[in-house]
Amino acid sequence: MNQVIAASKLQALRSALRHASDKRLEPAIVDMFKDASNEELNYFLLNTDLVDLLSKLDGGLLGSDESAPLLDLLSVTRSAELSLPVRVSLASALQFGHTPKPQEKALLNLFLGLSGRELTDFKNLADAGGNHHDLQQLVFRDIDDPAIRTQLLAHIQAEAAAHPAGENKVISDIDDTFLASLKDWRYPRDTVYPGVLAFYDELTRGPGATRSADPRNIVFLSGRPQDPLTLVENITLEVMRQHGVTTAVMLSGSLLHLVGNRRIAAKKLENLDQYLQLFPEYGFVLVGDSGQGDVDLSIGAYQRHPHAIRAAFIHDIKPTPPQRRQELRDRQIYFFDTYVGAAVDAFETGVISYNGLNRIADAAQESLAAVSFTTTAMREAREAEFARDLARAHAASPS
Repeated sequence: MNQVIAASKLQALRSALRHASDKRLEPAIVDMFKDASNEELNYFLLNTDLVDLLSKLDGGLLGSDESAPLLDLLSVTRSAELSLPVRVSLASALQFGHTPKPQEKALLNLFLGLSGRELTDFKNLADAGGNHHDLQQLVFRDIDDPAIRTQLLAHIQAEAAAHPAGENKVISDIDDTFLASLKDWRYPRDTVYPGVLAFYDELTRGPGATRSADPRNIVFLSGRPQDPLTLVENITLEVMRQHGVTTAVMLSGSLLHLVGNRRIAAKKLENLDQYLQLFPEYGFVLVGDSGQGDVDLSIGAYQRHPHAIRAAFIHDIKPTPPQRRQELRDRQIYFFDTYVGAAVDAFETGVISYNGLNRIADAAQESLAAVSFTTTAMREAREAEFARDLARAHAASPS
């Protein structure tokens, strides 16, 4: 690609968009994309405000019935030439604001044009934008046409059956699971639990991954309600980033399901049902706590998705009687007091490696030492729990 020529063409494109009220410029814009080389096409799309481009061509420059040619060009005719980042940027722009029928068809075509691992990578990139414009929002909210949604999900399901990922996705609660915030007074408020980040990493990596997994690409399944402006969700994601979770997706609750553990669990299960439809090529590991419906969620998830759920881990903040713990343990729902204890069960269940168990134990001990407990008794109680679970970790056998 001649960089000077490409830059000149890009400048002409931007100039055309600034004069979008002139309909005579429409053929020039379409022809520019049509005649561009593969490299030029990706260069133009990476360096153009696609939201502005599509808004100008939808009811503005082209009129609502005339924008389809450009959408067809990008999502069908030349779709195979788009790099995955460009394809994700285009999908995000199509998702912005109202999504009329031509845009929904274009979104569908972006999915249908991919298969196998490339489709999985596209979905993960589209899901990791760091805001509420995630894959669940796109498929189950922004796409209104049931027929288009059904066709899209059928394609995802068929590709998952033909190309299983063989990897784990972690679905985690936030409050009293990732950090002490609601009902757990054993730690200072807003303390990130020692070892939780390493636990996420090892669950994502799995017991013997053949490809490197993206660490801390976590799905947070929260009971926190989503407000109309998604301020709560965006603030929560920013808090996660400040605590070391660099890429995350948040599936929020609702005000209607805010009161009562069973109602909270019902909303979480609805979100989980949708998310599993988007990534059926993965196995899933649930991480929650005993204070906000996560036990009911885990039971319901196993009942509805027995082949997709590989294990569930419940941070026991109540605590739960030993008999109940054992009853649920027999159903692959493991209660734990520390993330070292969770790691032992995860290793013995086969969802992390022996080396992963040791990495979690080391990280948890280091993090525990840095916690600013308010009383000596509080620290000593937590250290006793860790000593017990560290003894279990040291007794675990790699064979």
